[in-house]
Amino acid sequence: MTAPPSTAHTTRNRRHNVLALFHAHAEAAIAAGAAPKGLEQAFAARLAISPSMWSQIKAARPIGDKLARQIERLCRKPRGWLDEARAPEQPTPAERAFVQLALAAYRASNSAGRRGLRAQLKAMAAAGSRREPG
Repeated sequence: MTAPPSTAHTTRNRRHNVLALFHAHAEAAIAAGAAPKGLEQAFAARLAISPSMWSQIKAARPIGDKLARQIERLCRKPRGWLDEARAPEQPTPAERAFVQLALAAYRASNSAGRRGLRAQLKAMAAAGSRREPG
């Protein structure tokens, strides 16, 4: 008989898996022509939670059992799906295309251009981690 996963593992798995659900939601919406602005609010609405709650979940708020089952039901996943450990998700086609573009820009630049590109990407990543839901 296997032991149940620890609370720390369940918390980590739930956050990882709900973020994967959000990424899939965002990719599908953008592919369908939706603007990136408002995707976080739309996802929160899909989960029947407030945008503020979604922001807290992304940041660090643990997902309790009741909310986990609600998310699974609303995202048409089997009961317990959020709790399962999964292999790290592979880059999507859009992400792979971006990496190829960034690599081409990096290789085509001189050292000053490369420093500028790195600085800009770091600044954007830092701003994105502090940003409120779109």
